[in-house]
Amino acid sequence: MSLRKRLLKSSNHAEEEEEGQRDCTEESQETPSNGRVDLKQLISKKIQLTAEAEELKPFFMKEVGSHFDDFVTSLIEKSASLDNGGCALTSFSIFEGDNNHRAKDLRAPPEHGKIFVIRRSVLDELFEVDHIRTIYHMFIALLILFILSTLAVDYIDEGRLVLEFNLMSYAFGKLTIAMWTWLTMFMCTLTVPYFLFQRWARGYHRTAHPVVYSFIHCFLFVVFQTGVLGIGPLYVVLAYTLPPASRCIVILEQIRFIMKAHSFVRENVPRVLNSAKEKSGTVPVPTVNQYLYFLFAPTLIYRDNYPRTPTVRWGYVTMQFAQVFGCFFYVYYIFERLCTPLFRNIKQEPFSARVLILCIFNSILPGVLILFLIFFAFLHCWLNAFAEMLRFGDRMFYKDWWNSTSYSNYYRTWNVVVHDWLYYYAYKDFLWFFTKRFKTAAMLAVFAVSAVVHEYALAVCLSFFYPVLFVLFMFFGMAFNFIVNDSRKRPIWNVLMWTSLFAGNGVLLCFYSQEWYARQHCPLKNPTFLDYIRPRSWTCRYVF
Repeated sequence: MSLRKRLLKSSNHAEEEEEGQRDCTEESQETPSNGRVDLKQLISKKIQLTAEAEELKPFFMKEVGSHFDDFVTSLIEKSASLDNGGCALTSFSIFEGDNNHRAKDLRAPPEHGKIFVIRRSVLDELFEVDHIRTIYHMFIALLILFILSTLAVDYIDEGRLVLEFNLMSYAFGKLTIAMWTWLTMFMCTLTVPYFLFQRWARGYHRTAHPVVYSFIHCFLFVVFQTGVLGIGPLYVVLAYTLPPASRCIVILEQIRFIMKAHSFVRENVPRVLNSAKEKSGTVPVPTVNQYLYFLFAPTLIYRDNYPRTPTVRWGYVTMQFAQVFGCFFYVYYIFERLCTPLFRNIKQEPFSARVLILCIFNSILPGVLILFLIFFAFLHCWLNAFAEMLRFGDRMFYKDWWNSTSYSNYYRTWNVVVHDWLYYYAYKDFLWFFTKRFKTAAMLAVFAVSAVVHEYALAVCLSFFYPVLFVLFMFFGMAFNFIVNDSRKRPIWNVLMWTSLFAGNGVLLCFYSQEWYARQHCPLKNPTFLDYIRPRSWTCRYVF
């Protein structure tokens, strides 16, 4: 039954209720002269009306939930099709001519580009509901209990309150080197790609050998991406032996700058080619301010202009950064109370199936909590804080991934920012190059790129290569993507998705923690390159 029928049924119920109230009033007026009213009849009427309202409510919510997303998506697409200029159009729109031609040297049509619109993040909307905000309050209460537990244990063991954050101070050690490295990467990304593109764009119209001219600039750009942004930060991380958190800052920013530079060139090169083809007198080169804004904007898809909010809510920005720091301390207390005692107190016994199974199940709870905190701290708080400061209107950094009944939907909704980059610059370009053939191969290529980058970041941050994440992502994740696909809609598939997600995070935390402690307790005097990639936890007699 459609929503309209439900609402019609509701109006009929309302009319019946009004008639019932009139009858009740007439009956009450016809009561005996002693003024006594039949209370049982009034109570039964009230119970009946309440039951009918409760029966109607789930149908109403189900219809709204199933049709709202489709309605909004359709509305956005229709409104974007009416916009002849501005932020809704993509750089691909320059290829739409009167004859609507499409050659292999052209890119995808406009409808295949990302559309930016002003919209809020999902959690910002959900937190306005008291029932959802209560879950947020429960996490705060759990953090308070972790803090009290740590203080109580320290007071019992040490006889005093220990307010030292040794683990956090170690993880963020040598932060000054990491910040200088970031500043160097930022300045290089700001100047080199823009200078190369501007020089190529202004000289492409005048050169007699455009192919050779373009190849030289493309080669220089690839050298910059691999040499300056690729090898440079990696050398600093290894040469100065940065601690894990400082390494994460450098490596994640390295990956972000590489993706940003690629997007800037990828979106603007077709515009210059089309301008040269039409023999236009103006060269479409973005301004430095537009490129600078893009480097800080919480998106990996370049546009000359983005939808902007009218004002900056500085109280909102402060709250988001405060929640980020709160999540840091939350993760610290999870490691302090749940992870460190677990791995330190495991008996000194060799690697076995028993130790592995117990470790995995004991790691599920802290692994899931860390997953939630990483999602909330980065994808919600951090990105929303920068979006608010920059008045960036499109806050759809993630979708309702927790409602996913398939892994394909989970991959699309967990991190929309990265997914958009992979979809438009890896998947779509792969299909364009092979003229829309080999869709399965394109999907496998995207999975491979994502798995390699994730494993690279984790290996550098932890100082050892242990491809557990790569195996889970590339093999199990890819298999689930085809098996548990979008055709699975029943709630049981959401339960299975959460179960496998919990188990996967337990496996990751267990294996990487075992390897970390194995390398701490079984160091090698003169390690070779193979020692960095060979699992130490399999051979170390006293792993913990």
